[in-house]
Amino acid sequence: MPRFAANLSMLFTEVDFLDRFAAAAEAGFSGVEYLFPYDFPVEEIRARLDANKLEQVLFNLPAGDWGKGERGIACHPDRVEEFRAGVDKAIAYAKVLGNTQINCLAGIRPQGHDCATIEQTFVENLKFAAEKLEAAGIKLVMEAINTRDIPGFYLNNTKQALAIREKVGSANLFLQYDIYHMQIMEGDLARTVEFNLAAINHVQLADNPGRNEPGTGEINYRFLFQHLDRIGYQGWIGCEYKPATTTVAGLGWLKSHNAI
Repeated sequence: MPRFAANLSMLFTEVDFLDRFAAAAEAGFSGVEYLFPYDFPVEEIRARLDANKLEQVLFNLPAGDWGKGERGIACHPDRVEEFRAGVDKAIAYAKVLGNTQINCLAGIRPQGHDCATIEQTFVENLKFAAEKLEAAGIKLVMEAINTRDIPGFYLNNTKQALAIREKVGSANLFLQYDIYHMQIMEGDLARTVEFNLAAINHVQLADNPGRNEPGTGEINYRFLFQHLDRIGYQGWIGCEYKPATTTVAGLGWLKSHNAI
């Protein structure tokens, strides 16, 4: 059975961020992921990981001004230097935290640029990041996100992500497959994951509609967990959902779906 990581940007939000590490460990998680570590001293995060015997599973490259609605800058032609500086910053954090994979958010399609320029910018930025991360022993993943939750997001389905990956041509670029986002954008979840398993290095989950925990919506997670196990998926599954009530009250899905 795949391993499940608590997404601390979505779970245990009843407590301050640094206290969520202990809450995740107490709830039985052995790994954590979250959007960004950059607002906190890296040594403090490392101390929380160690104190709670947690593995740092994933975080994102710097993605612009999140508070102002930016959702990545990797496809923005006028922000290449900012993107490259962000890669260096992410590597510095990852080395201290023991993090071996980092996600790149493409961002919302910028206005005033043609499609070819936007794609070329994204491809060249991914080439740069994949090479720098590989030298540091870190894998690069990229995530397709649905355009209902983030209108205009540039990378929004598996077919597009695979085409971009081919153009990048790096053995250090993989897909982060978010089941919730891809249920909205394309469906056919089990077949898509199985067919592209070699390209997928991380999986995330939430049910649909509502983006709540498994068992609250239409996705047959009991089947999907068994399917991932059967096809030999070896990575983590990040629990990136909004608890329907409180985090702890909603964790019963782990037992009811035979996830623990």
